[in-house]
Amino acid sequence: MSVAGERASPPAIVGFARTAAGQNMFLMIGAAAIVAIMAGVWMWGQQPDYRVLFSNFSDKDGGAIVASLQQMNVPYKFAEGGGAILVPAGQVYDARLKLASQGLPKGGGVGFELMENQKLGVSQFLEQVNFQRALEGEMARSIQSIAAVQTARVHLALPKASVFVRDQQKPTASVLLNLHPGRTLDPQQVSAIVHLVASSVPDLPSKNVTVVDQNGSLLSANDKPAGANGLDASQLKYVQELQQNIARRVESIITPIVGQNNVRAEATADVDFSHSEQAAETYKPNQTPSAAAIRSQQSSESQSANGGMASGVPGALSNQPPAPATAPLVAVAPAPGNAAAASAASAGNLQKDTTVNYEVDKTIRYVQQPMGGLKRLSVAVVVNYKRGTDKDGKPSMKPLTDAEKTQITDLVKEAMGFNKERGDSLNVVNSPFAAAEKEAVVELPIWKRPETLETAKEIGKYLVAGIVLLYLFFAVLKPMLNKLSSGMRMQPALPDNSDTVVQLGHAEPMNSQPRGYQDNLEAAKQLARQDPKVVAGIVKTWVGTNE
Repeated sequence: MSVAGERASPPAIVGFARTAAGQNMFLMIGAAAIVAIMAGVWMWGQQPDYRVLFSNFSDKDGGAIVASLQQMNVPYKFAEGGGAILVPAGQVYDARLKLASQGLPKGGGVGFELMENQKLGVSQFLEQVNFQRALEGEMARSIQSIAAVQTARVHLALPKASVFVRDQQKPTASVLLNLHPGRTLDPQQVSAIVHLVASSVPDLPSKNVTVVDQNGSLLSANDKPAGANGLDASQLKYVQELQQNIARRVESIITPIVGQNNVRAEATADVDFSHSEQAAETYKPNQTPSAAAIRSQQSSESQSANGGMASGVPGALSNQPPAPATAPLVAVAPAPGNAAAASAASAGNLQKDTTVNYEVDKTIRYVQQPMGGLKRLSVAVVVNYKRGTDKDGKPSMKPLTDAEKTQITDLVKEAMGFNKERGDSLNVVNSPFAAAEKEAVVELPIWKRPETLETAKEIGKYLVAGIVLLYLFFAVLKPMLNKLSSGMRMQPALPDNSDTVVQLGHAEPMNSQPRGYQDNLEAAKQLARQDPKVVAGIVKTWVGTNE
């Protein structure tokens, strides 16, 4: 019995599949599979568009960003080999703001938040190192705010303070910039970075700051002033702006007369950037004493009486004893008529000296010539013919009259600041303008335009999803459901006189309508032709039962 049952198990499964219950079970499994496929297609059609949240970040920042996205239940995926994190397009800006509130991404550097985690008992050297690291990180973040800079690193060399003047050293700094692809920094931006770093560190001069890009090119060399024989970038920019300003002023005053796009002006300025200083001291010719101003006056007078003082030449004679007196002891009074002799005898020697200092007229002039002086200016102006109509009333171009050209020339001289003594030149030409050739713009077909392709891609995704869903429903799922519902109402009958059916390899009696012998015989033959294995299993079951 057991052997017969084991041998009959495969036919029994096949027989169960041929029964109504087996067919219903397989139909239900197939319907569930079709429903699952339809759900998958629908979810694929509703999949959101992912956009870049952050790219070119460090591994540490990437791990922190992913952890925060998981906490916020924001779906994400990686792109570009893990170099970019993508999130749904509708959540990009919200996720960026939330991550920014957490300080992400940090950019691979630390700022002054490093000082918040100081441990108790840390040494002074470690505090100084942490402060230097924090200062470098803060300056790197500030430099990364520039649009052309992708990442930046700052290195500071801060010498130890000394009380001796001869041992004091100035700090130095170096900046390494990693620029975005295809972006460069102009000299003004490099100078701004140099002054930013120099202003952030005490006693750091601008000349001690070095800026290098990712290619190893020295950028801070452009910040150094040019030599005596060359012009720096600021001077060249000043000349260009001066020329453009003069040309723009000329065009703006002539345009209302001749119309828009009918005048062109160019200016050439010769600017003197030499820096000169001159000092002069000039004296006027001597003036008459009466007209000159007296600065100071000094007078001296001396008088000596005769006989009262020693006289003669010192020597041997003066050292001898005096000779006997020959003069009378009683002085003889001078005669009344000899008054001059008496006055001379009484007055002795009289000397007077007078010194008068007059003011000297002089002029001291100090002249300093600033840089950027305009030495010469040349302007060229081209004016288009004026529009008019000919005798037939057709539009035509006519040259300007002499009066109109003179008027335009006078206006241009006033606008440019014409100076004949300076050697300025002006040339106004009236000539027809050549018609600009229209560039043949090849318009892309509507099916090749990027916006059309993007729209078609979106429509195609939903259209394919809809077609697949409709096909699965009407061609597969609905027939299976109809067959399943009809199979549950119908059950096949066993074609023999005992009115039994075969289910799982054994016969079960059932109440059926009475049939004729011929009908049952034909049904049995048809069943044997269709599935001989089922009939063989039934016969084996009968034989085993009879035994």
